Amino acid sequence: MHLRKVTIPITTGSTGAATAYSDIRVTGRILSVQYVKTDFADGVDVDITSEDTGQTILDKDDVNASVLYCPRQPTHSTAGAAALYASGGTAVNDYLYVVGERIKIVIGSGGDTKSGKFVITIG
Repeated sequence: MHLRKVTIPITTGSTGAATAYSDIRVTGRILSVQYVKTDFADGVDVDITSEDTGQTILDKDDVNASVLYCPRQPTHSTAGAAALYASGGTAVNDYLYVVGERIKIVIGSGGDTKSGKFVITIG
């Protein structure tokens, strides 16, 4: 498996908000999203999607410190029904895939001209 790390630095404006994109289009499965706090305000809101399809990769509010996430999505049967573990009714999750899209990051409540970065591992 070929792994690639995509680093996206981001700095907010005076409103505490910002939008940034990966500098390349990526193809592969999203293995992890690492948030590296520089000086974003505590309680930062993070929305990460694929640019063209708008697929949600990570939607996290009130983040205070550097953290690593391994986002997954629920799967479905060929009939479109949620795939569940038999007795517990718990969703079966699998990797998120991105094909030829840039990664879009939207920051809210990040503080006046504050910064951080995101490192996304793609396999």
